[in-house]
Amino acid sequence: MPVDNAVYDRMAGTWWDEAGFLHTLAALNPVRFGYMRRVIVEELGLAPAGLQVLDIGCGGGLLAEEFARLGCNVTGVDPSEESLAAARTHAAGQGLAIGYQRALGEALPFGEASFDVVYCCDVLEHVHDLPQVIAETARVLRPGGTYLYDTINRTLRSRLVMITLLQEWRWTALMPPGLHDWKMFIRPAELRRELERHGLVPGGVTGLKPRVNPLRSIRALRRRRRGLLSYAAAVREMDLGESPDTSVSYIGYARKPL
Repeated sequence: MPVDNAVYDRMAGTWWDEAGFLHTLAALNPVRFGYMRRVIVEELGLAPAGLQVLDIGCGGGLLAEEFARLGCNVTGVDPSEESLAAARTHAAGQGLAIGYQRALGEALPFGEASFDVVYCCDVLEHVHDLPQVIAETARVLRPGGTYLYDTINRTLRSRLVMITLLQEWRWTALMPPGLHDWKMFIRPAELRRELERHGLVPGGVTGLKPRVNPLRSIRALRRRRRGLLSYAAAVREMDLGESPDTSVSYIGYARKPL
């Protein structure tokens, strides 16, 4: 089944709506942005203020606004003009100067060595040409620059959790049908090879996993289906955190040598 990327056009009005589906990604920001900020500031010792940052697949700007508030100069690109319109409107309302433009990760409209930091969240498992996206990322990164990403592993467990539990079973489904294709999920070793093939040096990788027990996660999904919780509230109840377990999803970084 082809991945239904048109969902980001149809549901663009829900990026900043607590009750809407796409706002579930905001509930993931504490762990994802927490990891990214720690890598940039603590592990790499970079001062965020003034960093040129590119968000590939920015959607409605949920993470772009986090980086902007940190003092970075943020540019966001996405193929969905509807999502970009939502991002521009919200950023303007927050007084944040973020540059948004329509573009694909496979063809970034920027010169070589334009950015200090590039990141992709909830993107790599959706793109049509992963090697080209990594190649373009490496091209626009400055020497010494940092690439941050998160994506979904291709394992039997990820099929059960991300496809069967979250997408197919009507009792627990959180996502629209066709949002993900298990065959497009990426094993960490595969991504590592692709990063190295394009001259990027892989850094740390850690898993992302609910910190509550599986039964509590299923109860949250059932309550969401019954209308007792919003999408974002259900995800917050799962309390996603960093974990040594990369079998479902993982987050990491790489660097471009000086």
